[in-house]
Amino acid sequence: MALSDIAVRNAKHEDKPRKLADEKGLFLLIHPNGSKYWRMKYRIVGKEKLLALGVYPEVTLATARQLRDDARKMIANGVDPSLVKQQVKRSKSEAAANSFEVVSREWVISHMANKSESHRERTLRRFETYLFPWVGNRPISDLTAPDILQCVKRPQNQNKLETAHRVLQASGQVFRYAVQTGRAFRDVTADLKGALPSPNVKHMASFTEPKQVAELLRAIDGFQGTLTVECALRLAPLVFVRPSELRRAKWADIDLERGEWSYRVSKTNTDHLVPLSKQAIEILKTIHPLSGRGEFVFIGGHDPKKPMSEAAINASLKRMGYDTKTEITGHGFRAMARTILHERLGVDPHVIEHQLAHKVPDALGAAYNRTKFIDQRTLMMQQWADYLDELKAGAKVIQINSAM
Repeated sequence: MALSDIAVRNAKHEDKPRKLADEKGLFLLIHPNGSKYWRMKYRIVGKEKLLALGVYPEVTLATARQLRDDARKMIANGVDPSLVKQQVKRSKSEAAANSFEVVSREWVISHMANKSESHRERTLRRFETYLFPWVGNRPISDLTAPDILQCVKRPQNQNKLETAHRVLQASGQVFRYAVQTGRAFRDVTADLKGALPSPNVKHMASFTEPKQVAELLRAIDGFQGTLTVECALRLAPLVFVRPSELRRAKWADIDLERGEWSYRVSKTNTDHLVPLSKQAIEILKTIHPLSGRGEFVFIGGHDPKKPMSEAAINASLKRMGYDTKTEITGHGFRAMARTILHERLGVDPHVIEHQLAHKVPDALGAAYNRTKFIDQRTLMMQQWADYLDELKAGAKVIQINSAM
């Protein structure tokens, strides 16, 4: 006798599991705890098997019967519905393991290990904001160029064109990683070349006129803050490294006797050497009693085991009255040195680029060598420090036609 909706709904549990039969192998299995499961008994290739069809009431009687009929059609064609169900489950599991979000997070961990924590967090935050909510749970191999374009159009429509380009670029890196690991056939973002308008290039705010630089240096000398920030501000124009490299400088990488600072550049993944001028060494000797026993040269204000805040330099420039968007920023010391060293002191641009740790291929194809032009760079760094002292003192600086 076939079951009815009322019979299924009112079926009571007992001390032992019991079955309520329907038709064509379908039955309701009732457990002692009251839970009700749809099962189907069938035979294939002479072997009796059992197929799970879901849990009541999520799966109604009508739905269970439809699932039973679908399974019977498979059996009639020699197909085992249990094996089909296992394959579907396995496919869903593999799809989840190869979803865009899973592959993206894996790429961040494996390919951005040498990047700064703040850079990794910014990249992941872009994924979480502009990509994961819409394509994160989809298999990366199923995604198309229009899928990604729809995502990157969102920040563009918010007048965040640069962010849109960064989201697209990061997506391409994830797709190429997926191709390399066998989880995608190609990088579909290659089809989106030209899909976004070119962003306006924004140069970091900087001073390149000697008079402006002189006023800035005098303002830095007069700045009153913590010893950490004072020393970092004074050292920044002398070494003109990236702000993240300055704040994360480690005593283990600095040799005050040799006047050298060696470290790994996270952005280019290369070893870099900074010759230290006499003035730079004196600044480092000044702060050594404070932080010399720890790891970082410029320690955090709340936790000496962490480096100085990434906002400290720009915040100090603002306190001195400078606009970090239009006048000078922590990163702007690099542009300042690059321009003045070439235009005012006549230094060879190749020497400057190497000191900036830029990857600029030479005639032999060598992108970067930490010790190339080291003698010229050592001389240049001392000349630069002396030049800044003369500017600060108000002395007339003669342009040097250096042969470097």
